[in-house]
Amino acid sequence: MDAVTWISLLGICLLGAMAPGPSLAVILRCTARAGRRAGLAAALAHAAAIGCYAALTVSGLALALQRSPGLFTAVQTAGAAWLLYLGLSGLRQWSAGATATLQATAAAPQSLAQSASEGFLVALLNPKVGLFMVALFSQFLPASPGMATQALMTATVIATDAGWYCLVAFSVSRPRWLAILRSRASLIDRLLNTLLAVLGAAMLLHLARQALTG
Repeated sequence: MDAVTWISLLGICLLGAMAPGPSLAVILRCTARAGRRAGLAAALAHAAAIGCYAALTVSGLALALQRSPGLFTAVQTAGAAWLLYLGLSGLRQWSAGATATLQATAAAPQSLAQSASEGFLVALLNPKVGLFMVALFSQFLPASPGMATQALMTATVIATDAGWYCLVAFSVSRPRWLAILRSRASLIDRLLNTLLAVLGAAMLLHLARQALTG
């Protein structure tokens, strides 16, 4: 792969990573609740899940997912249900007073493993990531790519995603920004959990309408 092609691939990967959505909400929530290490754990785990999709796409398996409507719908439904559960469980914890403020979560923060699992699953259970990879790699993958090309493309996706979300975690965990987050902890927690729940519910509603009209 020549330098110009690789830079084009890198640019598109960066734009994809920067697009706001449920992944950003999860990274922000983990960082706000438990600090920089939790945010970084979620960011790196998210990149690992993105890397799984990238590797599958390069090897041709993502195309099988795209061509199997039943499998795609099942994964899409699981992803929507996970987002809805994540948001509702967070709202229930807030209403019970368990996560009313970031000061409270700082005293008993969620574990790094929990943060990492949230970051990993929000990417892994999003089938649109696989479809995006198919659309992306179809523009850059040669007819008979060697192992080096496959590895470079996969590494580019992982590094771009990890770099962006680690930057997000670093930015919002600086003392100045973290103080603002903690002073508005209840509102931020409710907003982020509501966003996740609404996204999940909207996706499930869309799938139900498709099933009824299909």
